[in-house]
Amino acid sequence: MAQKLFLEHKSTACSKSTVQNHRYRLNPFVQWCGEEGIDNLNELSGRDLQQYRLWRKEDGNLNKLSLRMQMSTLRVFLKWAGSIEAVPQNLYDKVMVPRVRPEERKREETLDAEDAELILEYLSTYEYASKEHALFALLWQTGIRIGSAHSLDIDDVYLDENYIQLVHRPEEGTTLKNGKDGERPIALKPVVSEVLADYIQRHRKDVTDDHGRDPLFTTAHGRMHSNTMRRLAYRVTAPCYRGDDCPDCADGKSKCPEAVSPHSIRRGSITHFLSSDVPIDVVSDRMNVSRGVLDEHYDKHSEEVKIEQRRGYLDNI
Repeated sequence: MAQKLFLEHKSTACSKSTVQNHRYRLNPFVQWCGEEGIDNLNELSGRDLQQYRLWRKEDGNLNKLSLRMQMSTLRVFLKWAGSIEAVPQNLYDKVMVPRVRPEERKREETLDAEDAELILEYLSTYEYASKEHALFALLWQTGIRIGSAHSLDIDDVYLDENYIQLVHRPEEGTTLKNGKDGERPIALKPVVSEVLADYIQRHRKDVTDDHGRDPLFTTAHGRMHSNTMRRLAYRVTAPCYRGDDCPDCADGKSKCPEAVSPHSIRRGSITHFLSSDVPIDVVSDRMNVSRGVLDEHYDKHSEEVKIEQRRGYLDNI
């Protein structure tokens, strides 16, 4: 009941995707309360919250970043509950939100498919066909690097055929990480082609770059710089960008600590394709990365998912 009231409260000021995000992150807490026989929030203590954190860490097989976000959402929930006298007003202060060192954050950062869908839902609803929407949809659906997105011209986007063509043009100011070996066509879902078409028609600045080319992503001054594209990616992946709550956002930092890098979007996209049973050779060709590198650095889906995938193949033998 408390969760339902909290979500109804949030729905008056937050987007549907934000409310959904709160629900996902609170569901484990509701489950734990049921298992522990806690049906009245007034019974909660700081010791209970510590026990829940340990249970979630062990039972949920979460990395530190995911655990951090779930505990942060619980803190927001308990702060609201205190405001309506459902729990002691200071109980939320007893929620321990784990800190994540920069090196751990860099190593573990992967944008989850669930979060990517929430971002796309928000952008589709409130910023349809904006440069942010077009860039994020392209990065997530193709898994390309920022440098590849930076290299695209209008003529490289085949909207009627639903694909893009990556071309290495070092003499004209744009390069691919693997040079000529990085050149390839990449299929697009029709919905992404539609977003790109509407972005080009409605929001793209009609300018050329210093080489007389027509870039896909532009500013008033020409081709959008890759650093600008990185900033856009960081911005749209921050939970606070879509009105969600995230820890440390009020500390005056210029970048939300919960935002993720373009490479984390790429890693998440690759993991999503692999988790969706797309053959590894197809993912390797599409993302321009070797099988060995995929196994070592990109394939982040859980061992449980891998086991079920293997079981599915073996059951058919």
